[in-house]
Amino acid sequence: MIQLSSKERAFLRKLAHNLEPIVRIGKDGIDENVLKSIAEVVKKRELIKVKILQNSSVEIDREMADEIARDTKSVFVDRIGKILIFFKPKTTKDAKITPEFNEFRKSRKNKR
Repeated sequence: MIQLSSKERAFLRKLAHNLEPIVRIGKDGIDENVLKSIAEVVKKRELIKVKILQNSSVEIDREMADEIARDTKSVFVDRIGKILIFFKPKTTKDAKITPEFNEFRKSRKNKR
């Protein structure tokens, strides 16, 4: 999977700002169903938020978030409180976020 620079993470965080969390992690924690849901949704939408609910005993650290990303074949962007942001670039024509992200990456490389 791709490695994100801090500027790329900030760009994706900005794009995710107005998104509502789609997947929620509750008292059952992170199980196969949650991982499957994250994988399906991030594949379809490219950029998603996952919310850890109040009743969840799950403590997410960087390592755990990276593990979720690995299991769902996505990239962990950032964590803001109890919200996790994941990104999975799309190569199909219906991609909305990936072209914008690729343009951003290209413009950053041209400035160097």
